[in-house]
Amino acid sequence: MIGVVAATASGRTAAATLAEVWPDEVRLFTEGKVGDGLREAWESCDAIVSFLAVGATVRVLAPLLQHKTADPAVVCVDESMQYAVAVLGGHHGANVLARRLTGVLGCEPIVTTASDQSNVTPLDSYGADLGFTVHNREMLAHVGAAVLSGEPVLIEGAEGWPLPALPPNVRPDTESSGAVSSDPVSSDPVSSDAASSAGILVSDAAELTCMCHEGWFGSRLVYRPPSLVIGVGSARGVPAEEVSRLIDMALGEAGLAPESVRCVATVDLKADEEGILAAARERGWEVITFPADVLAEIEVPNPSDVVRAEVGTPSVAEASALHAARLYGRSGELVAEKRKSANATVAIARLAPKGRLSIVGLGPGARDLVTPRAVEALRRAAVVVGLDQYVDQVRDLLRPGTRVLESGLGQEEERARTAVEEAGRGNAVALIGSGDAGVYAMASPALEFASYDIEVEGVPGITAALAASNVLGAPLGHDHAYISLSDLHTPWEVIERRVRAAAEGDFTVCFYNPRSKARDWQLPKALSILAEHRPPETPVGLVRNASRPDETATLSTLAEVDPAQVDMFTVVLVGSSVSRDVAGRFVTPRGYRWA
Repeated sequence: MIGVVAATASGRTAAATLAEVWPDEVRLFTEGKVGDGLREAWESCDAIVSFLAVGATVRVLAPLLQHKTADPAVVCVDESMQYAVAVLGGHHGANVLARRLTGVLGCEPIVTTASDQSNVTPLDSYGADLGFTVHNREMLAHVGAAVLSGEPVLIEGAEGWPLPALPPNVRPDTESSGAVSSDPVSSDPVSSDAASSAGILVSDAAELTCMCHEGWFGSRLVYRPPSLVIGVGSARGVPAEEVSRLIDMALGEAGLAPESVRCVATVDLKADEEGILAAARERGWEVITFPADVLAEIEVPNPSDVVRAEVGTPSVAEASALHAARLYGRSGELVAEKRKSANATVAIARLAPKGRLSIVGLGPGARDLVTPRAVEALRRAAVVVGLDQYVDQVRDLLRPGTRVLESGLGQEEERARTAVEEAGRGNAVALIGSGDAGVYAMASPALEFASYDIEVEGVPGITAALAASNVLGAPLGHDHAYISLSDLHTPWEVIERRVRAAAEGDFTVCFYNPRSKARDWQLPKALSILAEHRPPETPVGLVRNASRPDETATLSTLAEVDPAQVDMFTVVLVGSSVSRDVAGRFVTPRGYRWA
C-alpha cells in the first residue's frame, strides 16, 4: 500500500490523481495535520509519496527510522510537480516508485543511489527476486564500494543461478569456478591473479563449513540461496519439538544453512499433521504436499516396505524432498539421506535452479514506446540475445557486465536456440525483438525449443501495427486480421486462402512483410482479392518506419493505392467495407453506427 500525504491544494490534486490511477494501491492522508498523516502512513504503508519538501518530510520521519530493509520507501514530490526525489529506501522501492510517478505526474525522477547512477546491479537486492537473503549485511557497504570503484572482486557459487549481471571487475575465482564468458557490455576485465580485498559468496553451506578459504571469509558478502528442500515423514501425532530437533540435526550434520531452506515437503496424508506444520511455521517455511502415488514413482536410496504398506509409497521424506527439488528446479539431488527419530524421518535435497528466459518486445522503434517492463527485463538479464540492429537500440540500457550475443538478419532460429540453451545453463537471458515478441517475432521459435527446465516470461511490446494504426487514426476499431505476405515459411496458396477468408469475413486487414525486392507481386494480388469484396473508396493506410524519426504515413484508397511505395519497413492497413476517411483520418466504426 502506498500512503500519499499532502498539505496544499496542488498536492491534494496530485494525490487524488494517484488514487484514481492506482485505485488499489493508494491510501490518502490529506486531511488533518500533515505530520500526523506522515506518521500514520509510516506505520501502516509499504511506501509513501510525500507532497512536501524533503526537509519537512525528513524532520517528521527521522525519529521513526529503524533499518532500510524494514522502513517504508519514501519519495518526495515538490510543489510544482517537477521532481520525484527518492529519499528513503532507494533499493527497496523508492527508486522504482519515483520512476512510476513520472508516468502519472510527468515529474523527473531523482535517484541518488550510487549503483543506480552507475547502472550497476545493487547488491542489497541482488537475487532478491529469486529468494536470496543476505547472511552478513554488515559487508554490503565494503563489498559494494569495491564493486562500484572497479576493484577486483571475486565471486563464488553464483554459477547456475539466473542472476543479473555484475560489472566485469566481479569475476569468478578461476581456481574454483573457471573463467566467465567474453563480450561483456563493459570492458577491462580483471586478471585472474589480481589481488582481491572483497568477495561475494553464494552458498547454502553453514558458516563454519564456509571457512574453507581461511582468511577470506571475513571479506566476503554471503548470500543464502533458496536451494534446499526438507522432506519430512512422521507418525500421526508427532510432537513439533521432535520434528524440529530432527531437522536441526539433519542440517547440522550435513553442514547446511537453515536460511537456504525453501520449503518443507511431505505426503498429502500429512497435510494436517500439526507437528510438521508447527515446526515449519516456527521457521517461516512453507509446507507443500504430494500424493502418495506420485511419491511412489520417485527412486530413492532407502525405500521401506513398511512405509509403503502404511502410506502407499515406499518413501516420504526422501521422495518428497527430491520431488519438490525437481519441481522447483531443473534437477535435484539428495544431500542428506533420511534420518530417523522415534516418530519422524527427515531428508534434505538440493535443487539446481531453473534458468530464466525473458522474451522481450522492444516496440516499434521509438525509445518512449519501450515499456517499463521491457526496460526492467533488460536490466535484469545477464545475457542478451538479439538481432544486431535491435541490440544497438537498447545497448545503453544494459547493465555493465551483460554478455551480448548478437547476429544478423536471417538467423532467427539460431538466436532462438541460443537463448534457450543459455537459459538452460541456468542464466538469466533476455531474447529481444521488435514490436511484440509474440507477433511475427521471436517468441514462437524460442518456445518451440524451450522445455520444463527453464522459466519463460513474455514481456509485451507495442506492435508496429498498433503504432501505425495510431498514426493513421483508428483503422483497427472493429474486428481485424493480421496476415504476413511473406512466403518464405508459408506457401502462397495458404496465404491466399487466408486473405480470401479475411476478405469474405469483412475484416480490416493488416499486412506484415508486404513487399520486398524479391517479392513484388504478392501485395498487388492480396489487394485485388480484397477489392472483390469491398468498395474502391475503402481506405488504405501505408505507414513506413512507424514511430521512428523518418516515419512517413500515406492515406489512400483501395482503388488508388500504389504498391510500389511499400517495402519491408511498411505496415499496410486495408479497411473493411464500413471503414472511412473522416477529416483525413482512417476510421473503422466500432459497430454502434453502420453506414
